[in-house]
Amino acid sequence: MANRQLPLLPVDQPSGCPPVILDERLRGTRFVSLTPNRVLNSPKSTGMDYWSLNPYVGCEFGCSYCYARYTHRYVVERAHDAGKLTDAEFADYRGAHGWEAFEKRIFVKEHVVGALEADLKRVPLGQCIVIGTATDPYQPAERRFRITRAVLQRLTRCEGLSFGIITKSPLIARDCDLLVRLQERNEVQIHISLITHDAKLARKLEARSPVPAARLRALRKLVDGGVNAGLIVAPVLPGITDDVAHLDALFAAARDAGARFVHAGALRLYAAVRDRFLPVLGEHFPDLVPRYQRAYARQAGAPQEYARALSRRVEKLRRKYGFKNHPGMIDRYRPAKMPVQGELELRGSLP
Repeated sequence: MANRQLPLLPVDQPSGCPPVILDERLRGTRFVSLTPNRVLNSPKSTGMDYWSLNPYVGCEFGCSYCYARYTHRYVVERAHDAGKLTDAEFADYRGAHGWEAFEKRIFVKEHVVGALEADLKRVPLGQCIVIGTATDPYQPAERRFRITRAVLQRLTRCEGLSFGIITKSPLIARDCDLLVRLQERNEVQIHISLITHDAKLARKLEARSPVPAARLRALRKLVDGGVNAGLIVAPVLPGITDDVAHLDALFAAARDAGARFVHAGALRLYAAVRDRFLPVLGEHFPDLVPRYQRAYARQAGAPQEYARALSRRVEKLRRKYGFKNHPGMIDRYRPAKMPVQGELELRGSLP
């Protein structure tokens, strides 16, 4: 889609400090300036085993199963509570039910390097930083704003850390030069996210994400460039992408693309995501709706028996295609609590 420049919102708007709109797609997606005081979320604040960094809040890919809609809502509600958004702005940036604006109002973390410089002083040697735990760092906005590339340029000066990146986008191949440099003095794992090799099925579940073939080509480019890259098959969707044929096709494609590793994890269906995902399920797989409602009635994670069975299936395929259980795996599916954007301390017109 073509872009068009927008004027800033009127300075006499009631909030007194209106959101700065950087750009807008013709289909209505807006990109809003966000200047953070901090960009690294600590393990303590997220309940994960690693530090996390997300250059954007919200994601234009808008995958129906994405748990990160919660993080977008958190940022918008926090801004409203602080008096930085009027009621009308709040409704626009939140959506009627708290999840609709996730893919329509993308916050761009400008001037990120200064905040990152300060944050890195808090990270001990040997720690892991994962980029893209909540929103894709190589979503379409990155082509213009290049926030992720600026982050990587700063991180290449680090030594003795571990870095992971999770993305669906072939745009990551653009930064192969920086990833190679980053890998010289740090551990690096690049996870190309792909839930199915079937392009038609992918379009039903993640309408605006890159086609599977493009992601696999990017994986090949990274590996050929010397980058430690592999495939993350997550989430695996019960009754849709968990059968042996689907998973076997993904493992075969990963091998053919030169993947160094393959990881997989079952769907986590948080309450904040159900209203988005279940209607999609009902449209394309109506017979599965009652099964999902029962399986996820009391918890976000898949039932333990199912998760164990899936792990056995994945392990068999891993052995079949010669993938070892890669050390230092970044497992984004064992949070101790709901993932959030961290206690963001922000200045400017939005939190």
